[in-house]
Amino acid sequence: MNMYEIFTYTIVSVILISLISIIGIFTILLNKEKLHRFLIYFISFSAGALLGDAFLHLLPEALEKSEVTVLSTYIILGIILFFGIEKFIQWRHCHHSHSDEIKKHGHTHRLAYINLIGDAAHNFIDGLIIAGSYLISIPIGLTTTLAVALHEIPQEIGDFAVLLHSGLKAKKALAYNLLSASLAIIGAIVALFLSRYINSLNVILSGITIGAFIYIANSDLIPELTKETNTERSFFQLLSFLGGILVMVILL
Repeated sequence: MNMYEIFTYTIVSVILISLISIIGIFTILLNKEKLHRFLIYFISFSAGALLGDAFLHLLPEALEKSEVTVLSTYIILGIILFFGIEKFIQWRHCHHSHSDEIKKHGHTHRLAYINLIGDAAHNFIDGLIIAGSYLISIPIGLTTTLAVALHEIPQEIGDFAVLLHSGLKAKKALAYNLLSASLAIIGAIVALFLSRYINSLNVILSGITIGAFIYIANSDLIPELTKETNTERSFFQLLSFLGGILVMVILL
């Protein structure tokens, strides 16, 4: 596995991930009820895929290259990092409370820019994560890219909706969202550059990725699913969740 191959796979992957940002345009075409029904099952599937990739792909591979104590430290660091992003930059994956915040604070455009800054930081880290996964192996990079993509779809739809509610026009919101998403490319390039000087970077980034995926699934996604009280919808959410894990099992 040479560096050129890793670079090619990484850059193509982060470009594709960045282009997911344009999916937000579908928020205009769907009514709120249909959009929520679609997103909640996708969130279930995404949570399963993130946990499946973390425990079935990334963790076993990382344990072969690192001591348990060292890897555990990086996993905890990943959890702390993403907690910090949410706490201090106000990044929210599901964005269910943003419309209420807009009414409460009244600073519509300010909220849009805060959301964009938080999303840009998130996308930059996504680039680091994807590049770090390819530094481990191409298959790990592919499964991690898939897990990130599945998570990005509901998030980007939510981000686009926030920008619209914040008073931005659709074209401007789409352009800003795409610009923010492009930070993933910069993050990937930074990771690949640093890998030339930091030998253990793949282990560091894989640990952070595992922590990030565990945090995102358990702190952001699953709590949204537990709000559902309807038995039938809850059952299908569980099936979607298991479906996300099954995809990662199939890709072993």
